[in-house]
Amino acid sequence: MRPIWNGTIAFGLVVIPVRLYAATQRQNISFRLLHSACNSPVKYQKWCPACNAPLDADDIVRGYEYEKGRYVVLTEEELDAIPGPDAHKVEILDFVNLADVDPVFFEKSYFLEPREGAEKAYRLLVEAMGLQGKVAIARVALRARETLAVVRTYQDKFIMMETMYWADEVRSGQELKVPGETSLDEREMKLAITLIETLSTGFEPGKYKSRQKQALQELIQQKIQGKQIVKEPEKAPEVIDLMEALRRSVERAKAESRDAAVGAAGVGGGAGMPPGGSIDGSTAGSGLGGSPVGDGAEASTAGGGAERTGEVGSGPEGR
Repeated sequence: MRPIWNGTIAFGLVVIPVRLYAATQRQNISFRLLHSACNSPVKYQKWCPACNAPLDADDIVRGYEYEKGRYVVLTEEELDAIPGPDAHKVEILDFVNLADVDPVFFEKSYFLEPREGAEKAYRLLVEAMGLQGKVAIARVALRARETLAVVRTYQDKFIMMETMYWADEVRSGQELKVPGETSLDEREMKLAITLIETLSTGFEPGKYKSRQKQALQELIQQKIQGKQIVKEPEKAPEVIDLMEALRRSVERAKAESRDAAVGAAGVGGGAGMPPGGSIDGSTAGSGLGGSPVGDGAEASTAGGGAERTGEVGSGPEGR
């Protein structure tokens, strides 16, 4: 891994020199936008529609739209004069319980590695936070963008930093129409609890795979090899009521648990029990479209759900 920057963790009078590394990396399949006539990558040019002319980098300034079609221009000198945090310091503000920080605030994860000579102070912070069961709320600047962050221990040996959204960036959801106190059927509640208990297990992230990504990889390989693509007919979803859906789901989950137990007991121990009834579910597919983004840019990516914008850096509108 290559460090993003060298900086320090600062709390009180204690300063710990560290390196910052990205802890996550999307493994999506990327597409290029091509000219359909010759399959050449499409290029884009910055263009002024009012002047009907191409633009160079020196022709472009930053502007804030305060009314529809009306802008105030800010120069680079004016933007640079705005006070901000130290560009290479993780400034710890408070220590809180991790359970008090809702995951909706989390944006992107980073590793913090001690630099030469800082190993003891780094380990001290790891153990102190672990013993107290606390995480730190910090302020940090990543490539000119000031952000809030959680600094926490990971696997009892690493210090990690999660960049966060500010409070005014998290939507309240108050306008959503969700049910409040509702009279629920006791039998349905018992079945729902039984289903949750049956499906409960330890978290093993490696066992979850993207079926969409796998299918897309297979499709690409088939296209490369010139094979004919045959689409399987979709099954019509079975319409059943909530009680029946819960009952069948519990039966299926219990059968799968028994099969897993038989399989774990040893190979050759006999065939597993046949699963019970099941519900044919349907999943909503997502289009793989994309918008032009830059010179020879990539189009959309596939292989996952909606993606949080945890990139460090700032675009023309991001400062």
